[in-house]
Amino acid sequence: MPGTAYAAQPVEGSLDARARQSLGTSQDAIYRTVRGLLEERRAAGLLVDAGCGTGNLWRVLAPAFSSCIGVDAVRYDGLPDGLDVKIADLDCDPLPVADGSADVTVSVETIEHLENPRALFRELVRVTRPGGWVLVTTPNQLSALSLLTLVVKQRFSAFQDSLYPAHRTALLEVDLRRMAHESGLVDVAVRYTASGRMPLTGGHYPGVLARRWPRLLSDNVALIGRRRAAEERGPGVFGF
Repeated sequence: MPGTAYAAQPVEGSLDARARQSLGTSQDAIYRTVRGLLEERRAAGLLVDAGCGTGNLWRVLAPAFSSCIGVDAVRYDGLPDGLDVKIADLDCDPLPVADGSADVTVSVETIEHLENPRALFRELVRVTRPGGWVLVTTPNQLSALSLLTLVVKQRFSAFQDSLYPAHRTALLEVDLRRMAHESGLVDVAVRYTASGRMPLTGGHYPGVLARRWPRLLSDNVALIGRRRAAEERGPGVFGF
Protein backbone atom coordinates (compact mmCIF):
# COMPACT_ATOMS: atom_id res chain seq x y z
CA MET A 1 0.00 0.00 0.00
CA PRO A 2 1.18 3.65 0.27
CA GLY A 3 4.93 3.96 0.77
CA THR A 4 5.79 0.50 -0.60
CA ALA A 5 8.64 0.53 -3.09
CA TYR A 6 8.20 -1.15 -6.45
CA ALA A 7 10.59 -1.60 -9.35
CA ALA A 8 9.37 -0.17 -12.65
CA GLN A 9 10.34 -0.96 -16.20
CA PRO A 10 10.92 2.38 -17.98
CA VAL A 11 9.18 3.38 -21.18
CA GLU A 12 11.22 6.56 -21.47
CA GLY A 13 13.61 8.19 -19.02
CA SER A 14 11.63 11.25 -17.94
CA LEU A 15 8.40 9.26 -17.71
CA ASP A 16 10.07 6.68 -15.52
CA ALA A 17 11.49 9.35 -13.22
CA ARG A 18 8.09 11.00 -12.82
CA ALA A 19 6.40 7.68 -12.13
CA ARG A 20 8.94 6.83 -9.44
CA GLN A 21 8.11 10.09 -7.63
CA SER A 22 4.55 8.90 -6.98
CA LEU A 23 5.42 5.19 -6.50
CA GLY A 24 2.24 4.31 -8.42
CA THR A 25 0.05 4.40 -5.30
CA SER A 26 -2.60 6.59 -3.67
CA GLN A 27 -4.06 6.95 -0.18
CA ASP A 28 -6.58 4.48 1.20
CA ALA A 29 -9.13 7.29 1.69
CA ILE A 30 -9.13 7.90 -2.07
CA TYR A 31 -9.74 4.22 -2.85
CA ARG A 32 -12.57 4.14 -0.29
CA THR A 33 -14.18 7.19 -1.88
CA VAL A 34 -13.95 5.66 -5.37
CA ARG A 35 -15.40 2.37 -4.16
CA GLY A 36 -18.25 4.15 -2.37
CA LEU A 37 -19.23 6.20 -5.41
CA LEU A 38 -19.26 3.12 -7.64
CA GLU A 39 -21.10 0.93 -5.14
CA GLU A 40 -23.84 3.56 -4.83
CA ARG A 41 -24.33 3.32 -8.60
CA ARG A 42 -24.08 -0.49 -8.64
CA ALA A 43 -21.34 -0.25 -11.22
CA ALA A 44 -19.97 -3.52 -12.59
CA GLY A 45 -18.53 -5.09 -15.75
CA LEU A 46 -15.32 -3.98 -17.46
CA LEU A 47 -13.25 -1.44 -15.56
CA VAL A 48 -10.59 0.73 -17.23
CA ASP A 49 -8.06 2.28 -14.85
CA ALA A 50 -6.12 5.08 -16.56
CA GLY A 51 -2.96 5.58 -14.53
CA CYS A 52 -3.24 2.22 -12.78
CA GLY A 53 0.19 2.32 -11.13
CA THR A 54 0.80 -0.71 -8.93
CA GLY A 55 -2.82 -1.88 -9.31
CA ASN A 56 -4.03 -1.05 -5.82
CA LEU A 57 -7.35 0.26 -7.10
CA TRP A 58 -8.03 -3.08 -8.78
CA ARG A 59 -7.27 -4.84 -5.51
CA VAL A 60 -10.06 -2.79 -3.93
CA LEU A 61 -12.60 -3.02 -6.77
CA ALA A 62 -12.02 -6.52 -8.12
CA PRO A 63 -14.95 -8.14 -6.24
CA ALA A 64 -17.42 -5.86 -8.07
CA PHE A 65 -16.02 -6.09 -11.61
CA SER A 66 -15.51 -8.86 -14.13
CA SER A 67 -12.21 -7.57 -15.54
CA CYS A 68 -9.87 -4.58 -15.60
CA ILE A 69 -7.66 -2.96 -18.22
CA GLY A 70 -4.97 -0.81 -16.63
CA VAL A 71 -3.08 1.85 -18.56
CA ASP A 72 0.15 3.43 -17.37
CA ALA A 73 3.47 4.77 -18.64
CA VAL A 74 5.40 2.06 -16.74
CA ARG A 75 4.75 -1.53 -15.76
CA TYR A 76 5.33 -2.11 -12.05
CA ASP A 77 6.39 -5.33 -10.41
CA GLY A 78 3.93 -7.11 -8.14
CA LEU A 79 0.78 -6.34 -10.14
CA PRO A 80 -2.37 -8.13 -8.96
CA ASP A 81 -3.92 -11.01 -10.86
CA GLY A 82 -6.58 -10.08 -13.38
CA LEU A 83 -5.13 -6.67 -14.24
CA ASP A 84 -4.40 -6.41 -17.97
CA VAL A 85 -1.82 -3.61 -18.18
CA LYS A 86 -1.25 -1.67 -21.39
CA ILE A 87 1.59 0.84 -21.75
CA ALA A 88 0.92 4.37 -23.00
CA ASP A 89 2.13 7.90 -22.40
CA LEU A 90 -1.08 9.57 -21.26
CA ASP A 91 0.31 12.96 -22.28
CA CYS A 92 0.76 11.87 -25.91
CA ASP A 93 -1.06 8.63 -26.67
CA PRO A 94 -4.76 7.78 -26.87
CA LEU A 95 -5.92 5.19 -24.38
CA PRO A 96 -5.27 1.77 -25.99
CA VAL A 97 -8.90 0.78 -25.43
CA ALA A 98 -11.71 0.48 -27.98
CA ASP A 99 -14.40 3.16 -28.21
CA GLY A 100 -17.32 2.63 -25.85
CA SER A 101 -16.01 -0.64 -24.45
CA ALA A 102 -15.71 0.13 -20.72
CA ASP A 103 -18.57 0.04 -18.25
CA VAL A 104 -16.58 2.25 -15.88
CA THR A 105 -13.47 4.33 -16.54
CA VAL A 106 -11.50 5.62 -13.57
CA SER A 107 -8.42 7.81 -13.29
CA VAL A 108 -7.11 8.14 -9.73
CA GLU A 109 -4.60 10.90 -8.94
CA THR A 110 -3.33 10.95 -12.51
CA ILE A 111 -4.87 13.93 -14.29
CA GLU A 112 -2.72 16.40 -12.31
CA HIS A 113 0.41 14.68 -13.72
CA LEU A 114 -0.46 15.66 -17.29
CA GLU A 115 0.14 18.67 -19.50
CA ASN A 116 -3.34 18.50 -21.04
CA PRO A 117 -5.94 17.23 -18.56
CA ARG A 118 -8.81 17.89 -20.96
CA ALA A 119 -7.33 15.51 -23.50
CA LEU A 120 -7.30 12.72 -20.90
CA PHE A 121 -10.85 13.53 -19.85
CA ARG A 122 -12.07 13.25 -23.44
CA GLU A 123 -10.28 9.92 -23.76
CA LEU A 124 -11.94 8.62 -20.60
CA VAL A 125 -15.33 9.47 -22.06
CA ARG A 126 -14.46 8.03 -25.47
CA VAL A 127 -13.70 4.55 -24.14
CA THR A 128 -16.75 4.47 -21.85
CA ARG A 129 -19.98 2.96 -23.19
CA PRO A 130 -23.13 5.10 -23.33
CA GLY A 131 -24.68 4.87 -19.88
CA GLY A 132 -21.33 4.00 -18.28
CA TRP A 133 -19.53 5.97 -15.59
CA VAL A 134 -16.40 8.14 -15.65
CA LEU A 135 -14.66 8.91 -12.35
CA VAL A 136 -11.63 11.17 -11.78
CA THR A 137 -9.79 12.12 -8.58
CA THR A 138 -7.17 14.79 -7.98
CA PRO A 139 -5.65 16.77 -5.07
CA ASN A 140 -8.08 19.22 -3.49
CA GLN A 141 -6.74 22.74 -3.99
CA LEU A 142 -9.55 24.19 -1.82
CA SER A 143 -8.50 22.48 1.41
CA ALA A 144 -7.40 24.59 4.38
CA LEU A 145 -3.89 23.16 4.03
CA SER A 146 -3.67 23.94 0.33
CA LEU A 147 -5.08 27.45 0.66
CA LEU A 148 -2.74 28.26 3.54
CA THR A 149 0.21 26.94 1.55
CA LEU A 150 -0.86 29.07 -1.41
CA VAL A 151 -0.83 32.20 0.78
CA VAL A 152 2.51 31.42 2.41
CA LYS A 153 4.42 29.84 -0.49
CA GLN A 154 2.43 31.08 -3.52
CA ARG A 155 1.68 27.55 -4.68
CA PHE A 156 -0.76 24.81 -3.71
CA SER A 157 0.39 22.19 -1.20
CA ALA A 158 0.38 19.32 -3.74
CA PHE A 159 2.42 21.41 -6.20
CA GLN A 160 5.55 22.22 -4.25
CA ASP A 161 8.94 22.01 -5.93
CA SER A 162 9.55 18.63 -4.30
CA LEU A 163 6.58 17.18 -6.23
CA TYR A 164 7.52 18.67 -9.60
CA PRO A 165 7.60 17.52 -12.38
CA ALA A 166 5.36 14.64 -11.29
CA HIS A 167 2.55 17.06 -10.34
CA ARG A 168 2.11 19.51 -13.20
CA THR A 169 -1.47 20.81 -13.40
CA ALA A 170 -3.50 22.02 -10.42
CA LEU A 171 -7.26 21.61 -10.92
CA LEU A 172 -10.17 22.96 -8.88
CA GLU A 173 -13.59 21.39 -8.44
CA VAL A 174 -14.92 23.88 -10.97
CA ASP A 175 -12.35 22.69 -13.53
CA LEU A 176 -13.51 19.09 -13.14
CA ARG A 177 -17.14 20.16 -13.50
CA ARG A 178 -16.34 22.17 -16.61
CA MET A 179 -14.53 19.24 -18.22
CA ALA A 180 -17.44 16.94 -17.38
CA HIS A 181 -19.88 19.39 -18.97
CA GLU A 182 -17.69 19.90 -22.04
CA SER A 183 -17.47 16.12 -22.49
CA GLY A 184 -21.23 15.68 -22.29
CA LEU A 185 -21.42 13.83 -18.97
CA VAL A 186 -24.68 13.87 -17.01
CA ASP A 187 -25.64 12.98 -13.44
CA VAL A 188 -22.40 14.60 -12.30
CA ALA A 189 -21.52 14.47 -8.61
CA VAL A 190 -18.51 15.63 -6.60
CA ARG A 191 -17.29 14.08 -3.36
CA TYR A 192 -14.40 14.93 -1.07
CA THR A 193 -12.51 12.16 0.72
CA ALA A 194 -13.09 13.45 4.29
CA SER A 195 -9.43 12.77 5.05
CA GLY A 196 -7.01 15.66 5.31
CA ARG A 197 -3.75 16.68 6.91
CA MET A 198 -3.74 19.46 9.48
CA PRO A 199 -1.46 22.40 8.67
CA LEU A 200 1.89 22.46 10.50
CA THR A 201 1.43 18.90 11.78
CA GLY A 202 1.83 15.38 10.46
CA GLY A 203 -1.62 14.42 11.74
CA HIS A 204 -5.04 14.28 10.15
CA TYR A 205 -8.27 15.99 11.14
CA PRO A 206 -10.65 13.90 13.24
CA GLY A 207 -13.06 12.10 10.95
CA VAL A 208 -16.12 13.76 12.47
CA LEU A 209 -14.75 17.19 11.55
CA ALA A 210 -13.62 16.16 8.07
CA ARG A 211 -17.06 14.75 7.32
CA ARG A 212 -18.69 17.96 8.59
CA TRP A 213 -16.57 20.23 6.36
CA PRO A 214 -15.32 17.91 3.60
CA ARG A 215 -14.22 20.53 1.08
CA LEU A 216 -12.14 22.43 3.63
CA LEU A 217 -10.68 19.40 5.41
CA SER A 218 -10.04 16.87 2.62
CA ASP A 219 -6.81 16.36 0.72
CA ASN A 220 -8.50 14.96 -2.40
CA VAL A 221 -11.65 15.38 -4.47
CA ALA A 222 -13.50 13.00 -6.81
CA LEU A 223 -15.92 13.69 -9.66
CA ILE A 224 -18.17 11.08 -11.22
CA GLY A 225 -20.47 11.43 -14.21
CA ARG A 226 -22.42 9.23 -16.61
CA ARG A 227 -21.92 9.17 -20.36
CA ARG A 228 -25.24 10.06 -21.90
CA ALA A 229 -27.05 7.13 -23.50
CA ALA A 230 -27.78 7.39 -27.22
CA GLU A 231 -31.55 7.59 -26.72
CA GLU A 232 -31.33 10.48 -24.24
CA ARG A 233 -31.93 13.98 -25.48
CA GLY A 234 -29.25 16.62 -25.29
CA PRO A 235 -25.85 17.38 -26.84
CA GLY A 236 -23.53 14.62 -27.91
CA VAL A 237 -20.63 13.30 -25.90
CA PHE A 238 -18.40 16.19 -26.89
CA GLY A 239 -21.04 18.90 -26.67
CA PHE A 240 -22.55 18.81 -30.16
